[in-house]
Amino acid sequence: MRVRAILFSLFLSTFFCAGPALLDSPIAMAQQANSPTADARNAQLPIDEVVSRLVQRNREREEALRKFQGTRVYSIKYTGFFGAHSAEMTVNVSYVSPDNKQFTIVSESGSKFIVDHVLKGLLDGEKESANPDNKQRTALNGDNYDFTLAGMDSSQGTPQYILEVKPKKDSKFVYRGKIWVDGKDFAVTRIQAEPAKSPSFWVKKSEVNHRYEKVDDFWLPAENKTDSWIRMGGHAVLSIEYQDYKITEAGPATAAGSAANGPAVAKTALP
Repeated sequence: MRVRAILFSLFLSTFFCAGPALLDSPIAMAQQANSPTADARNAQLPIDEVVSRLVQRNREREEALRKFQGTRVYSIKYTGFFGAHSAEMTVNVSYVSPDNKQFTIVSESGSKFIVDHVLKGLLDGEKESANPDNKQRTALNGDNYDFTLAGMDSSQGTPQYILEVKPKKDSKFVYRGKIWVDGKDFAVTRIQAEPAKSPSFWVKKSEVNHRYEKVDDFWLPAENKTDSWIRMGGHAVLSIEYQDYKITEAGPATAAGSAANGPAVAKTALP
């Protein structure tokens, strides 16, 4: 039973490491403006302007996205001191603005202990992260983070601003690392980071990689991978695949398009 309890703690810590990726809760949302400004297309903006547009436009687009449905496949694999353990769970998700998410488990496989105590715990944690107070404390904005420009990336066609982000207060629910911001939509398209504070004694280091994709006019989570190295030896990998999105209700595109000439939005919470 002691080994079982330790294994539980280990995997539970992996859940907390995924916190930043799931802070996007349903969404690092961003709707494309109808007519992007010339300076966004052709010139590098000052960092303060990039962040301002990111924050404002996300807020407007978050209001525009009212309902969606999708499917997620969660999986955990651990190898190390405790042997090899794995589990997988497929979940249907229904979202209603502003923070109502319903999860329906479709299938489970692998370790029942991991499914019951870790993967299902992820769903509970995501609901908790959607709490207005938690969203405010972890929102990707100037109140919670410092930003510096690390470079530009044009490999995806549209120029991307690469920003270094550093939280103003350490917490296991915020992160430090890099984000990629689309220079046309001012949406977060990728996150490469680590928790600002170790979530558990058992976790020596964690790396979070989170990617977004465009669905209709919105950017939604597409893939998450969190690697955790365990202090007593071992490596745990949490992955989440987001599939089959259907936007079932959204406000008019002009609600977000009106931000084309102003600052932008982004309430990304890692995922």
